[in-house]
Amino acid sequence: MVIEQSVEQQVRQWLEQVVVGLNLCPFAAKPYRNQQIRFSTTEAADEEALLVDLQAELMLIDQADPEEIETTLLIVPRMLTDFSDYNQFLDYADALVTQSGWEGVFQIASFHPDYCFAGVESDNPENLTNRSPYPVLHIIREASLERALNHYADPEQIPERNIQSMRSLTAEQKRTLFPYLFS
Repeated sequence: MVIEQSVEQQVRQWLEQVVVGLNLCPFAAKPYRNQQIRFSTTEAADEEALLVDLQAELMLIDQADPEEIETTLLIVPRMLTDFSDYNQFLDYADALVTQSGWEGVFQIASFHPDYCFAGVESDNPENLTNRSPYPVLHIIREASLERALNHYADPEQIPERNIQSMRSLTAEQKRTLFPYLFS
């Protein structure tokens, strides 16, 4: 479907220009370069259908060789546009991981166009670190993350470095990197 190609293309562009391009996640460049990131766009229009699709993605990545699929971005273009609804759905997603026996195997990272960290004003630049063109559920292999963290000096500095990076962006850079926030 043409619309889905556009959705996926926007998320790929965001990943390439923002996440990898600004080095927000120092562990993303290698799997991106090696084409080990799976992009999956769900047709789900309600939470039950989204949980079914999320479980299918978890099963797929669980059975896949990490050399083929290191991580998955499940893109949710048809629902959860309200950040509070999205945030609430994350509890269901985490419960699914736990109930399915994948706790400690996978974790879900969250990205949303209106992402807002708890206790932070919505217009604070630090929120840009997690603002994607569409709601995204990022399935991460915990073992891979642990290996990457073991080979990275000062991983606890990543969030602060990212906040400083977002604060240093000019208005024009923000419009270029996050066009979906300005349309």
